[in-house]
Amino acid sequence: MVSYEEIYLEKRPQRLCKMCGKCCRMATSSIPFEHIKEMSDKDKSAQDFLEIFEPYNSIEEAKKFDSETVDNIIGLLNIDNNFNKENTTFYHCKYIQPDNLCSKYKSRPTLCLHFPSTPWAIVPPGCGFEGWLFWKREEIKHKIRLEKEELIELKLLKIRTHDEDTLKKIELVEQKIKRNINLYQKYGSENW
Repeated sequence: MVSYEEIYLEKRPQRLCKMCGKCCRMATSSIPFEHIKEMSDKDKSAQDFLEIFEPYNSIEEAKKFDSETVDNIIGLLNIDNNFNKENTTFYHCKYIQPDNLCSKYKSRPTLCLHFPSTPWAIVPPGCGFEGWLFWKREEIKHKIRLEKEELIELKLLKIRTHDEDTLKKIELVEQKIKRNINLYQKYGSENW
């Protein structure tokens, strides 16, 4: 089986990074800070996150560092109906140096090594990955649209088919396609 790294991370053009340090100085998560702290007892990802990042005291403090990025992230989060500004925490890396290099680069956690780890990663305006992430998202959306068309064709095929074995096979294919579409549900796949 092909690993996630081979599919996405190995294809990510690291040369696009401008080494501006904004992603290290201005991060946020979809999980409230208090919940991340609770999770860190058992969850390695939460532990890694808190090992690297410490929260700004407020959104206003984060805006003093980089209001454009904060406003961009809040704007993107406002698209989500579940967005709650009070649950949004901005973070900065403990290890970023004034020259934008990491003091723990050789031993950095997977979280840093893999960033941006998904085409839906929120990156600062002007990030070298912006355009590439956009095209990766569009590729996935295109694939999902094709799968939805395939579901329509399978539905029509089911209407014309009377063989039970064939109907079962069609239903298995439909289930597989629906599972794949649902993988992207949190990104809005139902609207693509």
